[in-house]
Amino acid sequence: METSDKFPIHSGVPQESVLVPLLYLIFTADITTRNDIVIATFADDTAIIASNENPQTASLSLQTHLNQIEAWLSNWRIKVNETKSAQVTFTKLKTDCPVLTINGTQLPVKNQVKYIGLILEPKLTWRPHITAKKTQINLKLRQMNWLIGRKSKMTIENKLVLYKEVIKPIYSYGIKLWGCAKPSNTQIIQRMQSKTLRIMFNAPWYVSNKTLHKDSRIPFIEDEIIRKTNRYLLKRTGHPNKQVNQLHAPPRPGENYTDSGPQMCYN
Repeated sequence: METSDKFPIHSGVPQESVLVPLLYLIFTADITTRNDIVIATFADDTAIIASNENPQTASLSLQTHLNQIEAWLSNWRIKVNETKSAQVTFTKLKTDCPVLTINGTQLPVKNQVKYIGLILEPKLTWRPHITAKKTQINLKLRQMNWLIGRKSKMTIENKLVLYKEVIKPIYSYGIKLWGCAKPSNTQIIQRMQSKTLRIMFNAPWYVSNKTLHKDSRIPFIEDEIIRKTNRYLLKRTGHPNKQVNQLHAPPRPGENYTDSGPQMCYN
């Protein structure tokens, strides 16, 4: 084992230190806020959101806030990578919010953005996110075919353990959100699950998907969405965080978050 020479740290924190998340939260706790802006932060991922029926008004609120953040960044000597930021307009209408700038650099305008593992696009149909999860599942199934495939000698019990621990987490993350997508989109994941169970059981064509789900005790995707959503609502009830209690209940499966009214610009 070798170690380098010791050097003083003039800024930043040591990588992989257990104190890094706490120190970062303390350091950025006084980030500039506004009444007409919502700031969503998770570690160093920050989303700035403005909502208004008028796209120009939404962009003006965002730009004003970005100008204030420029001063905050300069004061605390924080460097932001403008090219890795993105501007997205969430609306069903065929319109976009005016472009935004920070530190004199125009933010890239994109049709979709990935935030804390969720792919968001203007109409919030969740189809790009679901399609991406389908691709990930297919890749993982190919890698694990020798373990859970038709020719595998592994017991079905162990195959199911691998499915629950490796495959299921791929699509179940954020299911309370993307579960509000149209059935035609959520069925993409359902078909993948049915196909996987059929391979694991080495089941012939005449065995129904209902039988496969019943024998494996794996719920249908629609039932999993309802179960996860109800569990979330139960945990939210009486939560000590007032902001959590003020959150609106998520739509039922099949309903959509968006409407044809307000324009929401996201940075």
